[in-house]
Amino acid sequence: MPGTMIDARACLGTHDILLLTLDSLRFDVATRALQQGLTPNLTRLLPETGWERRHSPGNFTYAAHQAFFAGFLPTPVTPGKHPRLFALEFPGSETIAPETCVFSSDNIVTGLAAQGYHTLCIGGVGFFNKQSPLGNVLPGLFQESHWYPSFGVTDRHSTRHQVDFALERLQQLPAEQRLFLFLNVSATHQPSCIFKEGALADSVETQMAALAYADAQLSPLITALQQRAPLLCIICSDHGTTFGEDGYQGHRLAHPLVWDVPYLECLLPQTGGPA
Repeated sequence: MPGTMIDARACLGTHDILLLTLDSLRFDVATRALQQGLTPNLTRLLPETGWERRHSPGNFTYAAHQAFFAGFLPTPVTPGKHPRLFALEFPGSETIAPETCVFSSDNIVTGLAAQGYHTLCIGGVGFFNKQSPLGNVLPGLFQESHWYPSFGVTDRHSTRHQVDFALERLQQLPAEQRLFLFLNVSATHQPSCIFKEGALADSVETQMAALAYADAQLSPLITALQQRAPLLCIICSDHGTTFGEDGYQGHRLAHPLVWDVPYLECLLPQTGGPA
């Protein structure tokens, strides 16, 4: 809402930036998991009101992330023109506010790099796997990008592998080097049934189990980032997915369960260097 947004422009150069996408996570699933106490680490970051429901700019991973990297993060569901955290110079834009961090580039990743940020991508789902020309498009925006099969959707320990790798890279970066870290969590994407014993198909319950697993892995990453610098933290889903509702399965389709996503943005203070 105007007047309450984070001043991203003022954060430029002083804060590290984390964009973490919980791939395919539905808003209703994230909310149920929160209510059931399954996501204590994410709960610590959320306001008392819980997840904010927003509309995704895309209904599958590639489309949503292309929009994210152009400065179009999920949009508040209330009517109106909502100012954005990041934007690219664009004649006629109506959602740039004084607090918006604006870049004269064709994506925010290279825009941040031009401002001295080291840009690091830790991939998850197939659009980040660098195994095809298409799988190189999004990682190719970054100065440094990584993907391994252990980060992918079929590994039951994918988030732990992603976080462990991120921690290794953080240790190798000078503390004074500002960082834009993008991490795409693959665990919440299909097949989430691998996270619930006995499950043979994906469902609300299996995605909740996948989210609970991912949540349990995230605390060391947030802690390490806060030790480096103050942190502008954005955690959201890129799109939802369907599990048979109204006859639909999956995503890349127009359904409220696909368009509605959980969203969090917050500023976290620096906690000092390692003990």
